[in-house]
Amino acid sequence: MGKFITIGERISVTAPSINRAFQERNAEPILTRAKQQIDAGAVYIDVNIGPAENDGEELMKWAVELLQGEFDNVPLALDTANKKAIEAGISVYNRSKGKPIVNSADADARIEYVDLAAANDAIVIALCNGAGIAGNNDERMEYLQILLERGLEHGMDDQDLWFDPLFVVVKGMQDKQMQILEFIKMISDMGLNSTGGLSNNSNGAPKTLRPIMDSALVAMCMMQGLTSAIVNPNDLRLMETIKTCDVIKGNTLYADSYLEL
Repeated sequence: MGKFITIGERISVTAPSINRAFQERNAEPILTRAKQQIDAGAVYIDVNIGPAENDGEELMKWAVELLQGEFDNVPLALDTANKKAIEAGISVYNRSKGKPIVNSADADARIEYVDLAAANDAIVIALCNGAGIAGNNDERMEYLQILLERGLEHGMDDQDLWFDPLFVVVKGMQDKQMQILEFIKMISDMGLNSTGGLSNNSNGAPKTLRPIMDSALVAMCMMQGLTSAIVNPNDLRLMETIKTCDVIKGNTLYADSYLEL
């Protein structure tokens, strides 16, 4: 894939101000957060509208047109449990800066999200879990194979399936961290792309520790071949670490000003 791809996570209904802005169709808070993330170096912006059971199609169209209209067709990840809302968002999506990302499929109830991505020439984040969270890397690989086969059966390019090992919380699941790193290496060795919600790793830790933990983890993951992550781009330490790892890996040409690129 080359240069590491960051997906900005901060436009989400989990933030009360953004949830309210979606409900009221108030553009200002959404555009403010989008600009912060783009200025900080986010490549994609995740648009999480939640379940959006009543007005999801209209809301996702509004959000896609708002963000791409304001920010020169910035590429977006469309994030909702409402499949029709994702299709509606894709119907107005401008691909000039990159395909849309469907967030997300799994190997169980949400496997049809792979079909949706295939039918719309989109990328899909494919969670390596099924009805429950995978207990080990053998189970993760079984789920990966199910998702990969599903995508290939529907005519997808294997590079358009971005496999998510599901990052787990250090505080309480410390013994699982090396498994995740090993699985990222397995994905990379297969020539496939990977991503995931990196900040899950530091959930529950003090705010002072979270940037340290997340930046350390992303460096370790990039060494194992992680190609993308869903991150908070406003975490300066994290973004500087990603940019530096890209230089060391040869994905970005070194210049004294590389942090400003």
